Amino acid sequence: MQASVKSTSGQRWLDAIERAGNRLPAPALLFVYLCVLVMLASWLCASLGLETLLPGKGTQVAARSLISSEGLSWMLTSLVGNFMNFAPVGPVLVMMLGFGVAEHSGLLRLLLTRLAMTAPPVLLTWVVVFVGILSSLAFDVGYVVVIPLGAMLFAAAGRPPLVGLAAAFAGVSAGYSANILITPPDVLLAGISTEAAKLLSTDYQVSVLGNFYFTFASTFLLSVVGTWVTHRWLMPWALNSGKGVTHGVENLPPQLTTEEKRGLRAVLVWTLLMVALLVLAHLPGGPLRTPEGLLASPAVKGIVAVIAFYTAVAGWLFGRFSGRYQSGYNLIEAMESSMATMASYLVLMFFAAQFVSFFAWSQMGTLLAVGGANLLGSLNLGQGVLLIAFVLLTALINLFIGSASAKWALMAPVFVPMLMLLGISPEATQMAFRIGDSVTNIISPLMPYFGLVVAFAQRYQKDVGMGSLVALMLPYSLTFLLAWSLFFALWLAFGWPLGPGVASFMSGL
Repeated sequence: MQASVKSTSGQRWLDAIERAGNRLPAPALLFVYLCVLVMLASWLCASLGLETLLPGKGTQVAARSLISSEGLSWMLTSLVGNFMNFAPVGPVLVMMLGFGVAEHSGLLRLLLTRLAMTAPPVLLTWVVVFVGILSSLAFDVGYVVVIPLGAMLFAAAGRPPLVGLAAAFAGVSAGYSANILITPPDVLLAGISTEAAKLLSTDYQVSVLGNFYFTFASTFLLSVVGTWVTHRWLMPWALNSGKGVTHGVENLPPQLTTEEKRGLRAVLVWTLLMVALLVLAHLPGGPLRTPEGLLASPAVKGIVAVIAFYTAVAGWLFGRFSGRYQSGYNLIEAMESSMATMASYLVLMFFAAQFVSFFAWSQMGTLLAVGGANLLGSLNLGQGVLLIAFVLLTALINLFIGSASAKWALMAPVFVPMLMLLGISPEATQMAFRIGDSVTNIISPLMPYFGLVVAFAQRYQKDVGMGSLVALMLPYSLTFLLAWSLFFALWLAFGWPLGPGVASFMSGL
């Protein structure tokens, strides 16, 4: 009971965070207010005649007022185009068409569940954290599948289920920006980063593979760190205190049915066929082979379409051979269902697109980026130090604004061009954001799924509250922040590419 009463000052601090966060408007409404703010600021800056010289180009940039004949005309004629051409919209919707089928058919849930359940006891914790990290393949499915599954697996193995829940929560949420595959969040954030980079370089394109090497390696780092925290801190705490320890075996999901096995075999055949076709297409004389090399291949440039096609067919095959799908109507139903879940995302992206476009047209983003870059440059902090500082800033902001897309749409137009002027690539800034955005999810009561995790925990210990869960997850949050930041700093120091052909630092625009 008393976990929430033991530290009164800690509880007051959590209450203060919750009250402050609850005062924030809905993310979409926040961008409406920000659009109005940019309009007023652009009028003020234009009235004051603010201008700056763009470093390295010798171009004079002056503020333009949105509250003017020219500005109003531009807003009216560009409103639809701002949204239709906003980079995060199209690729994310296409990606979700494929993943929507794989999720709707039950394929993704089954794969994650079976991967966790077949882990040998000695590797159980590592696999729970690892599967939690992989769950970002299907956006937020890990919160409703992997977290309760982690608790069930630990209970079935005679371990404290709350510890299994915490390990899964750390993987799902604190490791959200790591994976061994390309995920929908990669597509979403790369699109926003591209729009922000275009404030300075109109032809700059942030690839969905821009962080792939680093996120791939981070998956294994965080799995090991999460396992260490679990056994070093949480397991002794649970066993010594008796908290959350249950007796008896949990009812785990049933074994694979004959139909599910048939569906998985069909997916395996399709996977091997897809790999073979891609290899053949890139051999000499192949239709996708290019003289510029693999990175210039249409399959790499169109990786979103490739992944969407593969996952859609895999989901359809699983549904058909497992008996869950009876006709082509089920395929369309799955796609429609996935698009229905994107309604709030589309509303948010509409207003975020206007904010980014207003920011760009008014030249406010450029003025702020140049001014901020000049200030940071005068401090002589070094590029690596600036990126780690940005990690910490994002981690702090994440305690108050839970939506990663809303947060990055707000921060990217300022920080991406600002750090570009200091020789830091948009991909490196994006990765620093992703680290900070992930690690404090598990200690923020304002994170949308935090209450759901509390409800899962109360199944095993009735008096678990938000303060109790924060205390449970704090070791993961702090350790992930430290280990991931040090890993990032080491990666930067060695000059390793963040993704295929992607450097952390730029020689110039």
